Amino acid sequence: MTYEVERIAAFCAGDQGGNPAGVVIAAAMPPEADMRRIAAEVGFSETVFAAPQAEGYRVRYFSPESEVPFCGHATIALGAALALRTGGGVFPLTTNHTSISVEGSKQGDVIAAALQSPATSSKPAPDALVDEALALFGYRRGDLDSRIPPALAHGGADHLVLALSSRAALSAMKYELDAGRELMNRWGLVTIALVHTENQQRFHARNPFASGGVYEDPATGAAAAAFAGYLRDIGWPHGGAIEILQGDDMDVPSRLRAEIPAEKGSSIRISGTARVM
Repeated sequence: MTYEVERIAAFCAGDQGGNPAGVVIAAAMPPEADMRRIAAEVGFSETVFAAPQAEGYRVRYFSPESEVPFCGHATIALGAALALRTGGGVFPLTTNHTSISVEGSKQGDVIAAALQSPATSSKPAPDALVDEALALFGYRRGDLDSRIPPALAHGGADHLVLALSSRAALSAMKYELDAGRELMNRWGLVTIALVHTENQQRFHARNPFASGGVYEDPATGAAAAAFAGYLRDIGWPHGGAIEILQGDDMDVPSRLRAEIPAEKGSSIRISGTARVM
């Protein structure tokens, strides 16, 4: 069977940048073998597959090499695709593990979407993992920002958060893809979230995604949700929302907004604009 693949960039910076995702909206969920094949053929960091279910949609996410439990930018891309089809609204989504939602809208030429993440949680990262990750990137303990200790953060998927004390260290990020894949798969990580604090409400981020066969993601909604939840857990003075600038070091500028309610562990609202490629 042939499936139509829409290509939509999520979390754009105006009319440029953003993370491209494949979007397949079908009458019924395709067989898993077809989803894996299509995701590999599309070649983006993720492709989302959606099929009507009850009042919303059943969704699954695949990278070129593996299925992932949740993908933020592909969810935003799906919200944009549904807005273009329906004119906009709030769409309930059922993933492999939980229920979430995405809201899509179109006003003139601007397509926007916002997702409600799964519940968030965090815990200190094991020293052994931190040491391995620092060695992978060629960083040292002295490169870390002590205000945001290394953590395992969850917001639908698991991420290692490493906060760097300088923007230059973030910009210099490099690693070997195969070594990164082995480390992430062994520790059950979807990405490693490298962040630098510009101020209390603005952060720069880079997200190696070797577990999915992708060197780096230009915008990562799932990691943004996990990171925002972690900031809430440690009492960071976020003022209710943060902005994440990602992709600049790849020349693919992307902008993510995370709204952070006070209740610990509650869903994070991640929003941005999208464009059809």
